[in-house]
Parts: sequence; structure tokens; C-alpha cells
Amino acid sequence: MVLVIVLIVLIVGSVLFHFLSPWYLTPIASNWDMIDDTLTITFIVCGFVFVAINLFMVYAIYKYRYRKDRRAEYEPENKKLEWWLTAFTTVGVIAMLAPGLFVWAKYVEVPEDAMLVEAVGQQWRWTYRYPGADGVLGTVDTRNINATNPFGLNPDDPNGQDDILVSGPEVHLPIGGPVKMLLRSKDVLHDFYVPQIRAKMDLVPGMITYFWFTPTKVGEFDVLCAELCGSGHYNMRSRMVVEEEADFQAWLSTQPTFAQMLAGTGTASGGTLVEQGEQLARDQGCIACHSLDGGAGVGPTWKGLVGKNEILIDGSTVLVDEDYLKESIVNPNAKLVKDYAPIMPPAQLTDDQLDALVAYLKSVSG
Repeated sequence: MVLVIVLIVLIVGSVLFHFLSPWYLTPIASNWDMIDDTLTITFIVCGFVFVAINLFMVYAIYKYRYRKDRRAEYEPENKKLEWWLTAFTTVGVIAMLAPGLFVWAKYVEVPEDAMLVEAVGQQWRWTYRYPGADGVLGTVDTRNINATNPFGLNPDDPNGQDDILVSGPEVHLPIGGPVKMLLRSKDVLHDFYVPQIRAKMDLVPGMITYFWFTPTKVGEFDVLCAELCGSGHYNMRSRMVVEEEADFQAWLSTQPTFAQMLAGTGTASGGTLVEQGEQLARDQGCIACHSLDGGAGVGPTWKGLVGKNEILIDGSTVLVDEDYLKESIVNPNAKLVKDYAPIMPPAQLTDDQLDALVAYLKSVSG
């Protein structure tokens, strides 16, 4: 009888937890309510099976509980029961799979008037690219990636000269129109995920993947990496800003084109050297691994870093000065600090950018 009571409590508690749980879906902000409906159908089918099986177990345990005057009966086969189980299982599987296949067909059927936006993932940051006035994105190749061409665009492709490049932590979109997100990885497997959009897709090295959606609510939403991509995975975040068309166009006009970046006029030059370095640190994802307040992180904290002697993995020490900082940024494995894994990717920066980043690092070091 104790097991019967435990199973009943489990059934009632599970059902109540589902309906009263505070950890439920975030409010939707796109056209993909069909995905919510598919999840609901899956919950209903799985929930019904869960309750039915456990109630049957309660019935069987109670009805066939041990009695001294009862003998076990042997029934090796029951064709009628097998047919019922086969039929119910088939219906349940179809009920779960059919809606998903229907939604998937819509998911990969991109509207012809969808706006193109490319999201580029790398450990551990997001960058974005928009087509220019010609509406066509230029071709890319990882062999073209360098300090002045971090997106790897083909400099000889005329379609790429007016491409708009966003190195900052935000991707802006106009409300109400379909958007096709092209996804590209520069290193390992990532996944572009915005919970409120209900759409996500893996970024596979060597491939261009995609999905589409229509933003339906103005606001700011977190962009997450939903695929374990290394030690800094938890901090690989960005923001999706959905706004009115006029605000979107105003923001887009402030972003540099590929031609401007090649000419050296597409990087932020306003503000002091330290302010430029602060922007670079955020754009490059440095503070995803290095704390500014002395807290533990994937890499050494920047607070109090300059001027100290770091112990290296071979037991030697090195003075943290400007030369060491620059070497560690462009060649992180040259001198490995004790107790930290060699996971920092080399930064591809121009000399001016390197000077700005070191100036900011020295300022926050104190």
C-alpha cells in the first residue's frame, strides 16, 4: 500500500508542477506560435501516457497484491492486448511527429521578401553582417580573415563592398517583416537561439545554415549560444533589438561598410584611446573570460594585473607589462599562466586597435 500512495503522490505532484511551475515558456515575440502548439501537443501526449502507465501500475499493485491463498497465473500471450497497445502507440507517435513535420516544412520555407542578416559565431562572441544597397551579401572565405578583415569577405567581390558589418554586441531588426538569419561559424559548433523567437539553429563549421522568423514585438531580447562551445560558452551572449523601421534604418546608417573597414575608416575612432579600447574589449568578447572586479573567470582577472609577476606553467615568472600584454593578446600560448587552460583564441587586431585595448586594460587594472 505504501508504494500505491507514493505513485499517486508522484502523479498528482507531476501534473500540478506542470501547470503551476514558474519555469515555463517566455512570452513569444515572433510568428512561431506553431512551435508552441507543437510543444503543447507533445506535453499532452507524453503526460497522458505518463499518467496512464502510473495509474495502471497503481491498479496492478493494489489488485494483485500478495495473498497467501492466491496463486500466480501464467499467460504468455494476449493478442488482443498487443493489438490495443500497438494501435495506441501508433496514434501517440503520429500525434507527436505529424505536427513537428508540418511546422518544419514551414520553418525551411523562407518568404521571398525576407530580409537577409548573417550571424557569425566564434569563441565566445557574436558579430553580424547585413547586405548593402544592392541587397546581396558578398562571398566569404576563412582564408581571408585577418585584422583588417575579421569577417573574411572576398575583397575582389563587388557585392561585398557595401556589406554592413556589425562588430558590437547588438543585432537590430525592424518589426513586422520576415527575416532570414544566415548562420556561419569561424571555429567550432555554436547555436543561435533567442528564447522569445522560438527559433534556433546550429552553426556548423564549413557550412551556411539558416532559419527565418518574423519579429512581432518591439524590445530587447537575449541572444544565446545553445550549443556547448568551450569554457566561455555560458557567457557567449548578444542582444537582439527589435524596433520600428525608422529607428532601425537610423541605427544601420551608423554601421561601417566593408569598403570603409578596408580603408581604415570603419572602426570607432571617437573618444579617448581608453574609450576605444573599452569598446574593443566588449566587441571582441574579452570580458566574457576576464573579470574587471577581481572575480574568478576563465582567464586571469584584469584588476591589478598590470605590474604584477605572473607564475607560468613552467614555474618561471614574467612581469605583466605592455610588451607582455600585447604578446598575450595576439599569441596567447606564448607564455601560459599557471592554473589557466590554454583556450584563449589569438586576437586579430591592427596595431592601433592593440594599443587601444592595452590602454584600456591598463586603466581597469588600476
